[in-house]
Amino acid sequence: MGYARAAGEGGDRLTVAGVCFHPSSTPYRVGFRALTVEPSAIRSPLSARLFMTLPDDTVDTSAPVIHSPRWRPLIVRVHFYAGVFIAPFLAVAAVTGGLYALAPSIERVVYRDLLSVASTGPALPLDEQVARARAAHPDLPVTTVRPAASAGATTRVSFGDPALPADRARTVFVDPGTGRVLGEQVTWLGYLPLSTWLDGLHRHLNLGEPGRVYSELAASWLWVVALGGLYLWTARAAAQRHRGRRGRLLTVDRRRSGRARTMNWHGATGMWLLAGLLFLSATGITWSTYAGAHVTELRSALQWQRPQLDSPAAMAGTGPNDGDIDYDRVLDAATRQGVGAPVEMAVPAAGPVTVTEIDKAFRWTTNAVAVEPADLAIVDAIDYRRDYSTMAKLADWGVRAHMGLLFGLLNQLVLLATALGLLAVIAGGYRMWWQRRPTRGSVWPVGRPPARGGIRRLRPVPAAALVVGTVAVGWFLPLFGVPLAGFVVVDLLLAARRNRRA
Repeated sequence: MGYARAAGEGGDRLTVAGVCFHPSSTPYRVGFRALTVEPSAIRSPLSARLFMTLPDDTVDTSAPVIHSPRWRPLIVRVHFYAGVFIAPFLAVAAVTGGLYALAPSIERVVYRDLLSVASTGPALPLDEQVARARAAHPDLPVTTVRPAASAGATTRVSFGDPALPADRARTVFVDPGTGRVLGEQVTWLGYLPLSTWLDGLHRHLNLGEPGRVYSELAASWLWVVALGGLYLWTARAAAQRHRGRRGRLLTVDRRRSGRARTMNWHGATGMWLLAGLLFLSATGITWSTYAGAHVTELRSALQWQRPQLDSPAAMAGTGPNDGDIDYDRVLDAATRQGVGAPVEMAVPAAGPVTVTEIDKAFRWTTNAVAVEPADLAIVDAIDYRRDYSTMAKLADWGVRAHMGLLFGLLNQLVLLATALGLLAVIAGGYRMWWQRRPTRGSVWPVGRPPARGGIRRLRPVPAAALVVGTVAVGWFLPLFGVPLAGFVVVDLLLAARRNRRA
């Protein structure tokens, strides 16, 4: 409460102003009232007490309703712990993911002597190009052929080599205009060594299956951190608007300084990145080991998988290739069925050749056909628009966008900007933690974690729903559920220790 002296006909009077809480309303209703009274009215203790207990009609019912922040303590604590302990994994994923996103552009520079040629004349028949490549490895069977898709590009012919792992191939690069062999590289599923290495770095730090835990942990927690930050930042903006100030969501208040300014940058940057972070989390989970298995089961149950050709093309490279395939005629037959360049031709030891569209900037389809090389009969075909379900299309587009392939260089730059933005948000979070540290006492002080008791502040029904929902999500995303259970156990142990000391 406060007061001011006002002049009037009857002498000096007191104007008393203050904030009024209506205790019987939930959520609490807040008002502001100013009363002008004679000084004699509040001289006695009894009258002063009656004056301080404002009647109900002094409550401003037109004032905004401020909801009791029941969820905020819990979300603040989860956001804090996730930021402190999960953020390092997110930072590693951001660095490796940003590098992987740029891999297609970097490869065009690193392997320019294999991927591009200066010859502008007409291309040799594809059969002859394959024959030139086979001359380099006459004892190895051809497994795939990628014809040059445009002028200045090269043709790739891959061979199955028993000296290599089963998922690797020896790929020869041919100048389509002259038939000259430019060189060779060991490829993985069509990817050159640089992309292969960066892909492994991003997925499992090139440590194999054990290393995939890190990327799954990052993907499983990224959406939790992002949505928690969304709640806290929008709630803060709403509270500022209730106080008559401008509630900022996407801009930074440059008049602030210290921790407040750091928080502004942290929150506003997170808002700009929110959609991208949720997208990367959802698509990244599909590649994970444990949660990915659940995603595969779910897609199978709901028939959301990518359709597959019904042909024995999986036998590719299992036996000798007799070279009787007319590659030009097979490619023409596939083109007539709507399969457009660039394509990959999978060559089996026996049976039909499959021709499948491969990634190209701004291409939305993945059409495929199986062609019998003897009579060019179409054994099976996949029409993207007809055979892919809506969810299968969304999953396919999401995977390609996550890899930086759907929109070409633009896609890669957006992913790089998102990775850099995520690193900035993580740095801002740690900086806020440091700025909140005590300035006296320990040589290495750190900011205290937010207060406990967030769940106890919830009503029974929301609290029960939260627990059940968290258990369900933790089962579906094991590397979210297990660390969260660990946080809870450690937190309870620390609370018990503190209570014993008290």
